[in-house]
Amino acid sequence: MNVADAMTPRSEVVTVEIPGTRDDVLEYLQDRGFSSVPVIKPTDDGEEFRGLVTREALIERPDEDQLAMLVEEVPTITADATLQAAAQLMLTEGERRVPVVGDGLEGIVTMTDVIRAIANGDVDGSATVGDLARADVNSVYVETPLTVAERELSYADVPYGVVLDDHGDMTGMLTEVDIIEAARVVEGEDDTGDSIANQDDEWAWEGIKAVGGRYMPTRNVEIPAEPVREFMTPDVVTVSKRRTAEEAAQLMIEHDIEQIPLVAGDELVGIVRDVDLLEGL
Repeated sequence: MNVADAMTPRSEVVTVEIPGTRDDVLEYLQDRGFSSVPVIKPTDDGEEFRGLVTREALIERPDEDQLAMLVEEVPTITADATLQAAAQLMLTEGERRVPVVGDGLEGIVTMTDVIRAIANGDVDGSATVGDLARADVNSVYVETPLTVAERELSYADVPYGVVLDDHGDMTGMLTEVDIIEAARVVEGEDDTGDSIANQDDEWAWEGIKAVGGRYMPTRNVEIPAEPVREFMTPDVVTVSKRRTAEEAAQLMIEHDIEQIPLVAGDELVGIVRDVDLLEGL
């Protein structure tokens, strides 16, 4: 199966243009649950692909408003490459979405596209979940403020946290998507400063302009401090180690999730992420 058979074609790819602001991207990340959005720049010769803006970038740089400063250069792939090659690129580069580029942006292939191919039996999904799952599980306490939980996910470098209650039992799941959905844009003002340069200074005019305590408007993304329980998903989908990668992929597609806790009876023993299913290829 080639990338062209699984990718979203350019005509259906949502993009944002430079110049622009973080609001242009935040709308898609919040309303549609995207993990990233391609950025293009119109030119006289057509559009030029510039990179991606990810949900991680918005969380990590909440005070940056300009789209051009949030864009990340990413690896690309061609439409005639195999889907296994796309999976390998995602694994080695740590990317969830890989732009398909030829003469221009021709489409985008995502980790979800690969998971869907596994779920549909288009590529091999016979490996058992027990062989693919990880034993190390990132977790967060149910009463933790969301601001702290976001930092915990960031420091652990994973997009999820299994939520534990007072007894240490699994009671929900918190993901980066939940955090982005809860984020809000706040407006304020920053003091530009009131220093004044010496009359003979090269920057005297700039110093004079700053006199008077002038302010400039700012727009930042703020994460609420209410406890995790208010933002988590309480109904957690689980899987046993005997299930196949194909079955796990079907659950991920059906429930629109990126990771599934691995259980033995009622006990949490691991987690299988969509990236783990790619390793099975």
